[in-house]
Amino acid sequence: MSNQNSQVKLINRPVGLPKLSDWDISSAEIPTIEDGQVLIKVLYLSIDPAMRGWMNEGKSYIAPVGIGEVMRAGGIGVVIESKDDAFEVGDHANGMLGVQEYVAIKVSELVKVDANLAPLPLYLSTLGMPGITGYFGLLDTGQPKEGETVVVSGAAGAVGSVVGQIAKIKGCHVVGIAGGEDKCKYLVDELGFDSAIDYKSEDLSKALRTHCPKGIDVFFDNVGGDTLDAVLAQIRFKARIVICGAISQYNNTTAIKGPSNYLSLLVNRARMEGIVVFDNAANYGAAAQQMGAWIAEGKLKSREHIEVGLENFPEVLLKLFRGENFGKLILKVA
Repeated sequence: MSNQNSQVKLINRPVGLPKLSDWDISSAEIPTIEDGQVLIKVLYLSIDPAMRGWMNEGKSYIAPVGIGEVMRAGGIGVVIESKDDAFEVGDHANGMLGVQEYVAIKVSELVKVDANLAPLPLYLSTLGMPGITGYFGLLDTGQPKEGETVVVSGAAGAVGSVVGQIAKIKGCHVVGIAGGEDKCKYLVDELGFDSAIDYKSEDLSKALRTHCPKGIDVFFDNVGGDTLDAVLAQIRFKARIVICGAISQYNNTTAIKGPSNYLSLLVNRARMEGIVVFDNAANYGAAAQQMGAWIAEGKLKSREHIEVGLENFPEVLLKLFRGENFGKLILKVA
């Protein structure tokens, strides 16, 4: 084992898309651990849209990453030293490990995972934060009923793909919105969506009227902006709008574009509610168990897009915002 710990630190708050000059890639000594901690070698990192919000200063659901701090990231790693009986050397764990090779972390901040039950990257996608977000966001907040029409934006992404598949399991008519012919074909042919709309080549409002002739009961939004506006114009009475993310707005250099069609909520007595995965932390285990069963039954499929190399983090993050990933974007550290 090297005695150096490669790290990616945030050194500037980005304006618009993050630039290479916003990061410092350097080495530090591998940390020593205290009682109640383990030393983890980081294997895989989750690359998520939420990272862009974590870089901004200001009030949010979680404190921003400080200037000069290691960039926050969820990850999977292997325990190489332990000072707590809950973990042994060789155990694998999931937690907020940061964009670095090694981390000393309290065991209370980790969840043990079994590499024999599922490939490790799956614990960062369908069995991890994206899958849990989709599970609770759809079922608890969206509350879909059999026969209803569910529309999902960012449908080929890690969260959206899970949402659409669970909606199908619950007997809904599911329409996905994604960018590009290949992603739309994947939604229908492999994941079982009823139809998909390519926002890059189709008129979204017109396509929604075609694919949702009775209107939209549940909208799970990962995109925001014009997509949210187009859907609001076509919601049904008592519709539920789940706001999970707004990736179209994260790198704006001007004010965020809010929904101009929001009065549709009033007319239709509809509800629009934001979700954050941490709100359901107490029930993560039950959700993962249910989704694991669906995976075993072939009802829930997962796709991971894996890039390699810690030093490539700045460019891999940009792939996310350019829509170049196909499935859950993950960085293999080495």
